[in-house]
Amino acid sequence: QNWTRGMSYCFHSESHLDTGPIYVRENGKLHVVNQGAGSTQNVSPKTRPFRLFPRGFSVELCMNREDDRARRQRTDHFIFTYTKEGNLRYSAKSLFSLVLGYISDNVDHVDSLIGFPEQIAEKLFSAAEARQKFTEPVTGLRALQKFTEAYGNLVLCSLCLRNRYLVISEKLEEIKSFRELTCLDLSCCKLGDEHELLEHLTKEALSSVKRLLLKDNSLSDAGLRRMTAPVRVLKKGLENLSVLDLSCNPKITDVGIRYLFSFKKLNCLDISGTGLKDVDAVIKRIQMRIGLVHSKVPLKEFDHSNCKTEGWAEQTVLQWEQAVMEAIKPQDDLRARTAALRFYGKTHRIEEVVKCKLVEPETKASENLQFYKEKVQNCYLPLKKEVASSHELKNNKKRALTEQDRERTSKQKHLRLTVEDWELLNTY
Repeated sequence: QNWTRGMSYCFHSESHLDTGPIYVRENGKLHVVNQGAGSTQNVSPKTRPFRLFPRGFSVELCMNREDDRARRQRTDHFIFTYTKEGNLRYSAKSLFSLVLGYISDNVDHVDSLIGFPEQIAEKLFSAAEARQKFTEPVTGLRALQKFTEAYGNLVLCSLCLRNRYLVISEKLEEIKSFRELTCLDLSCCKLGDEHELLEHLTKEALSSVKRLLLKDNSLSDAGLRRMTAPVRVLKKGLENLSVLDLSCNPKITDVGIRYLFSFKKLNCLDISGTGLKDVDAVIKRIQMRIGLVHSKVPLKEFDHSNCKTEGWAEQTVLQWEQAVMEAIKPQDDLRARTAALRFYGKTHRIEEVVKCKLVEPETKASENLQFYKEKVQNCYLPLKKEVASSHELKNNKKRALTEQDRERTSKQKHLRLTVEDWELLNTY
């Protein structure tokens, strides 16, 4: 009785604590202490379980995104297929495909791919391309540079950006990362003389370019001077150029054509639609200085069908173009909206929709100024023709020497290095 009173006093003094029921064993039986009256009762078969947490306690389950991503990746470890009977069957992926997927997800963290086998690198590039790693703003450029530094023209050997001036403005740094290109089509992009991409053409990374199409780019004599300065002085830059298209650039004059004489390997040239004053003199000068003959019919080298995007990054360039087109897609519905507003008698501040595609200027057949290099004739000719033609060659040499002297004097006047040339050359 005294023990129960002491326990009751203890419970009353600390009644604010919910300690739960207290069990006491007495005479071989288990009793529960009644907190209200301080007495003991026999334990019933169905006792109330002990509460670990107070009432109102709740747990909220939060999952991290990285953990969720890893959980989703674990489901990719299996390939689900159907049998002939229609039953679902799954099989585990190979260790190579799992490792390939992991590296492609983290390809921007790779230090270098130099010396890595090309066959596996192509599969790694395709895996990263399928995950659209190269379309990301920052990590995409870093990942693309790892491949271009190691594999050069395998990533991209030919690039066609005709009428894609929006892709150039959005992905300029990615385009500049391509190395060892052999064909580059920048037609109808309206870049101008001061564009950063035209300055990049003079760098050593693009010295392998053989076909360069710059049709309708608002170029002038100043742009040609800057583009040919490394070749004229340092014998670097576009020294391997064989096909050049400068048509539909009316600001190029007779003075700018003289800068093209530094391209010694030039085989085809198109200067149709330029601002030439003395066309006959330019035709003779081009034939004498670089041995190109005026073509009376259009050449197939300038029909833009031979220049296509080729390489590992072919689909990557298409992804860039699709992303740009989706960004400007809402503007296509403006015309329908303005028509609806006009129907209801309302006006809209945007009256006309700006078209993204440039209208390519058409050149007349009479303005066709395309040049090509004639093939060398066979040396097995009759002796009489050789003797007869020797006199003509001597006369032509004399005429060429006199005209070359004139060209040298005029060249010294027009091809002096300016301050812009020295600034450009100092960057090398």
